[in-house]
Amino acid sequence: MDSISNMIIMMKNASLAGNESAVFAHSKVKSAILDCLKKEGYISDFSKKIKKGGNVLEVKLIYIDKKPRITEVQRVSKQSRRVYFGMKDIHPIRNGTGMLVLSTPKGILSGKEARKEQVGGEALFKIW
Repeated sequence: MDSISNMIIMMKNASLAGNESAVFAHSKVKSAILDCLKKEGYISDFSKKIKKGGNVLEVKLIYIDKKPRITEVQRVSKQSRRVYFGMKDIHPIRNGTGMLVLSTPKGILSGKEARKEQVGGEALFKIW
């Protein structure tokens, strides 16, 4: 199974269920994605913890007026089909209320940061 898809779906489901946090297996890519989401204000914080089965990431979710900040996610690149965007192809998601997350040569960046850095890359997912 796709670990990035699993992570973003778990965060969305936890948000919609009203949970305070979500927990999933640790990896460097997931940590980089969570760092990007934290910078953009989609999660409040995340931490690496050691459990019996191995390292895990615990993510603290944000609610605004008892409504979850993460209401929907859409995976763009899949294992069977990779989607790449050039710098000029990156546009606002849902009129600026959403965000595109890309894997670029400069690391995992949001769509705004990628345009600012003038790089394109593989589109991982959209979140709003």
